[in-house]
Amino acid sequence: MSIHREGRAKPRGLDLPLLPTLLTLSMATLLLPVLGTSKQDIPRLRLTYKDLLLSNSCIPFLGSSEGLDFQTLLLDEERGKLLLGAKDHVFLLSLVDLNKNFKKIHWPAAKERVELCKLAGKDANTECANFIRVLQPYNKTHVYVCGTGAFHPMCGYIDLGLYKEEVTFKLDTHTLESGRLKCPFDPQQAFASVMTDEYLYSGTASDFLGKDTAFTRSLGPTHDHHYIRTDISEHYWLSGAKFIGTFPIPDTYNPDDDKIYFFFRESSQEGSTSDKAILSRVGRVCKNDGGGQRSLINKWTTFLKARLTCSIPGRDGADTHFDELQDIYLLPTRDERNPVVYGVFTTSSSIFKGSAVCVYSMADIRAVFNGPYAHKESADHRWVQYEGRIPYPRPGTCPSRTYDPLIKSTRDFPDDVISFIRRHPVMYKAVYPASGGPTFKRINVDYRLTQIVVDHVVAEDGQYDVMFLGTDVGTVLKVVSISKEKWGVEEVVLEELQVFKHSSTILTMELSLKQQQLYIGSRDGLVQLSLHRCDTYGKACADCCLARDPYCAWDGNACSRYAPTSKRRARRQDVKYGDPVTQCWDVEDSEYTRLLTFSSHLR
Repeated sequence: MSIHREGRAKPRGLDLPLLPTLLTLSMATLLLPVLGTSKQDIPRLRLTYKDLLLSNSCIPFLGSSEGLDFQTLLLDEERGKLLLGAKDHVFLLSLVDLNKNFKKIHWPAAKERVELCKLAGKDANTECANFIRVLQPYNKTHVYVCGTGAFHPMCGYIDLGLYKEEVTFKLDTHTLESGRLKCPFDPQQAFASVMTDEYLYSGTASDFLGKDTAFTRSLGPTHDHHYIRTDISEHYWLSGAKFIGTFPIPDTYNPDDDKIYFFFRESSQEGSTSDKAILSRVGRVCKNDGGGQRSLINKWTTFLKARLTCSIPGRDGADTHFDELQDIYLLPTRDERNPVVYGVFTTSSSIFKGSAVCVYSMADIRAVFNGPYAHKESADHRWVQYEGRIPYPRPGTCPSRTYDPLIKSTRDFPDDVISFIRRHPVMYKAVYPASGGPTFKRINVDYRLTQIVVDHVVAEDGQYDVMFLGTDVGTVLKVVSISKEKWGVEEVVLEELQVFKHSSTILTMELSLKQQQLYIGSRDGLVQLSLHRCDTYGKACADCCLARDPYCAWDGNACSRYAPTSKRRARRQDVKYGDPVTQCWDVEDSEYTRLLTFSSHLR
């Protein structure tokens, strides 16, 4: 077990007046000249897979063989269940114990489809099977499920039964339907979907070859299969899009303004150059978009998109860009209209390898959508700011009787609004991070960040956002963001955890606040990981304080889980500064001696 803690040394003498000064500095800070590295690069704890198993804070799902491709999770906090989509299987697991009395549905692809898939040159094990990619709550009793079906996607319904009754967990094989435009053909393809009001919104490729990408709406309360999709005739709309996440977010208190926001990356060609750049985007459509009347029939009439920028500002405008969006997480706030948007990005550069986390506000995103449109004369021209007349109502506006009683639906939009949105779906300005640059970054390391979830934690000395970052080598970084009065934000890596036995790209992560657990999926397995391992930091007040983990506090006897409602008076915690002197000054002599020992080593 490799544990980086402040202080383990023999005394070499120390002037007592210097003690408060030295001990208010963390060991990681003082070791900078020795290690030649930033303190943010040194995790407080580095635990191997074996360490995690011994600490009983990481539990692997044992009910399946390796290679079942665990990349689809649906958390059901009310029932205390986790639905797991895999290769030819859907599992129903307990959030408390993954391996206790789990259930499974075997749903393989049709044999003839498997044979056709092989004849098309696809791999029998990794492509020609039914990989479950959609698990969405449909109503109180059913979950909508889709699988790739050996490059012939199919969808259906899983009956869970009524809440608080025995879970049924049965696939209705009599109502199976085509999964085209709802689920990808290719099991490896980036994909996003969300179910809201019994409508399924999906971003996926609509064909076998994966060339035509679309953002669509299907199903609905009347189940009329009335598809709405992006326009394929205009290449300005989507270009080889890889969809990352999609979310329903209300814009105002008027439900007519409710929108679906979706995040993706796509290729973009500027001017007449043959080189195509990868750009990250945020797009949106109105929930009540019903398509056009004479033009854009069954197509979105409110579709807009804007660039998401994540870059390190450089001299003379030579910014270092992290262009390729990998994951999105929306951290809820008290205002459902304004979640905090966390994005994981990687570089497309051949010069250096890097990942970054950028954080955006919904206010900034909306401001860009309310700003100027971009205009392009032809494919050989560059995007410029549109300076002409903007038709009424403003393109991208949702139809609402309170806004204009004459425009009851998108079919009432004037022709000039439809024509404008068809040629001008791109906003001219980009969305920049709220802090101006990345909140967290990793440059020239041997891994890339792939996934993110964020927990808002109430601690003794404030409130903190703790990021859990999955990588392509099967590790999880636990990072806390600490605001400082004079010099902005400090990012402290609390833990680096090897959650899989073998290196395996982390494909999905779900956070259970009730269970205080993370559920992490990869091609090779699923694990359940505790959000905190307080006892691992040490058996002394100073160890607990120096850890700076908002989940943990010294309770007078041990480093244990901090609970804001606890009535214990002996709680000691200092996330902001990690200062053991102010927190542990009244501990027994042996502890105070250890502080002296630590300080002596630093000197």
